[in-house]
Amino acid sequence: MLKRMRGMCRNPLLLIGSLFSCFSASAQFTKYSNEFLNIGAGARGMSMAGAQVASVSDGTAGYWNPAALADIRNAPQLNLMHAEYYAGIGKYDFGNLVLPMKDNKRTLGITVLRFAVDDIPNTIFLVQPDGTVNFDNIKTFSSADYAFIFSLAQRADLSGGRKFDVGVNAKVIYRKAGDFATAWGFGFDAAAQLIGNRWKLGVVAKDVTTTFNAWSYSIDQQMREVFYMTQNEIPTKSTELTAPQLILGGSYNFRLSKKLNLLAEADLDATFDGRRNTVVSTNPISIDPKLGLELSFKDVFFVRAGINNFQKALDDKDTTNQKKLWIYQPSVGAGFKVGDVQIDYAFTNLANQSYPLYTHVFSLRIDMKRKEKKK
Repeated sequence: MLKRMRGMCRNPLLLIGSLFSCFSASAQFTKYSNEFLNIGAGARGMSMAGAQVASVSDGTAGYWNPAALADIRNAPQLNLMHAEYYAGIGKYDFGNLVLPMKDNKRTLGITVLRFAVDDIPNTIFLVQPDGTVNFDNIKTFSSADYAFIFSLAQRADLSGGRKFDVGVNAKVIYRKAGDFATAWGFGFDAAAQLIGNRWKLGVVAKDVTTTFNAWSYSIDQQMREVFYMTQNEIPTKSTELTAPQLILGGSYNFRLSKKLNLLAEADLDATFDGRRNTVVSTNPISIDPKLGLELSFKDVFFVRAGINNFQKALDDKDTTNQKKLWIYQPSVGAGFKVGDVQIDYAFTNLANQSYPLYTHVFSLRIDMKRKEKKK
């Protein structure tokens, strides 16, 4: 036992994985809890299938890897993104402001995420007590999820020109479903990034202390009677726990010529809330790989592509519904930079290549130069 503990201390990643396994064995986690936090941020990252934990270097690092915010040292930066899903039914927005501190050693980040579905029909009172249907009783409500992320990053210069960044996130989560249900949550992320000449390594431990959502419900007596008559469960106060998640990634920048660069990144996303339909699927650990590419011309024009979300699904051509095949989620994108402004676009598949539900994602990045003090 002592030898095993010494081995874990020499290998911090093994220690982290063991700790996450202990968490999952001793707590009842809600699978896919706070799943809106796994959609992504910024068209660049989403067009590369979320393979960002190593190579991200702009304000979206507040989402992907807070340690990488240390790359923003000279001037504040603003990032905005908008996307719509399910033919505009679901709306997803991201906003981020990065503020380098005066000592150029630390960087602060403030990130806001919102995923909402509006105009949802409330049919609880559609059927009246006498059995007749009254469409005038249909009302609409909105369901919205918010996340407020506060980031802090710091850089340390190492020998040989390498750099080592560390960062943390503090997350406040607010979820609301009409006037019926609300939830508040809180959690932490921890991250690191090692930077070499052309390569980068990144690691992010999401929800490292587990993230909780405390739900409360406002159900009046009339609604309770409808639930009872229709044999639906009446919701009560509850707590939802989000399991830790570990993401490892590495990237390399291939200099094809003086004007062309090819950036390649591969990530491994490990979840600890039970068996999932992923490439590595065990209980409680499941691992999903991500691959992303970015071809840049003079660091002005960009073309990107990526694949992730590998799953086994039934083959539509098999009439016996027994044969399975591997499917994946592709994405592509592009971007261009003019001065201090960069505009990026992603065309990503929400489902997989067999049943496409594509969406368009646009994001804007603005580097805000500091005003020089007059002498």
